[in-house]
Amino acid sequence: GADLSRANLGNANLSGADLSGAVLTKTYLTQANLGDARLTGADLSQAILTDADLSGADLSGAQMAGAYLELANLAGANLAGAVLTGANFTSANLTGANLNGADFTDAVLVGSDLEGATLEQAVFCRTIMPDGTPRSEGCP
Repeated sequence: GADLSRANLGNANLSGADLSGAVLTKTYLTQANLGDARLTGADLSQAILTDADLSGADLSGAQMAGAYLELANLAGANLAGAVLTGANFTSANLTGANLNGADFTDAVLVGSDLEGATLEQAVFCRTIMPDGTPRSEGCP
């Protein structure tokens, strides 16, 4: 995949783009439109996705450790098997998202909306849940 690490893609329209396997480490994607984009296996570690539109995006197997997703729209997104350790989802919209097998270790979900999201085999180790309460299960 393409190496776009540390690029400034704020406000970019990448709707429907195929970025499978792309390296987007520390990439600035604030308010970017990534709706329905394919990001399977992409590396979004420490990417800044504040207020980004990721609705319907395929992020299955993506590496998103330490990503900033405050206010991001992930409605209907596929995050199955994604590594979300230390990611910040404060006030993110995760309605109807597929979070099966996702790793939320040390992640912050305060104020996020998980209505209708599937969470089978998801790992919540030292995770701050939407209501602000800590949850620890599945810790190694």
